[in-house]
Amino acid sequence: MKKVLTLLGLAAFCFGYSQGGTLILNNYSQYDFSGFISANNLAGGCYPIVTTNIPDMVKVPANSHQGNGLELKYTNFRDQYNSSLYPITEWHISTSSAPGIKRQWNHASLLPSGVFSNNTKWSTTKFVMYYPGTTNLAPDDFYGTITIAGNSSCYNAPDYMTSTSGNNSAEIFTLVSGGTVFTYIQLY
Repeated sequence: MKKVLTLLGLAAFCFGYSQGGTLILNNYSQYDFSGFISANNLAGGCYPIVTTNIPDMVKVPANSHQGNGLELKYTNFRDQYNSSLYPITEWHISTSSAPGIKRQWNHASLLPSGVFSNNTKWSTTKFVMYYPGTTNLAPDDFYGTITIAGNSSCYNAPDYMTSTSGNNSAEIFTLVSGGTVFTYIQLY
């Protein structure tokens, strides 16, 4: 019985920390978000890296956040497909600097207990902002890359950025609540 309880506890721990927990993107800005979202090994070496598949960028409309229930929310690589307002059908996986491979959202390696889920944490977004419903760039150089603090060895980017006028900004950070890690990407 002790072995069964130990295994169940270990499984629950793994599920709770897949991709470092839940990813939430709040777009409080007046512009549409279009970007790539990545998870990678933050324990060293950067690899594996799992990212939304090129060329399919994640799109989150202006004024989409937890306050109105329109936030992007990914609990893990697989379950996001059926639970998110902005599902990803295919992920791109790199295990080294060599070209990576594409994997469907339901591939076994992307399950919450899969090898990539257990060895990555939500970490980075590379994004550009557009006027709502268009492909016209938002003013003020409102685009860039932000990465979790401490991940600069994998991505040469800050965890916070502002547009050239200072009217818009973006940040990425983590919070722990009830033993669950939440990674937030916020655009203002």
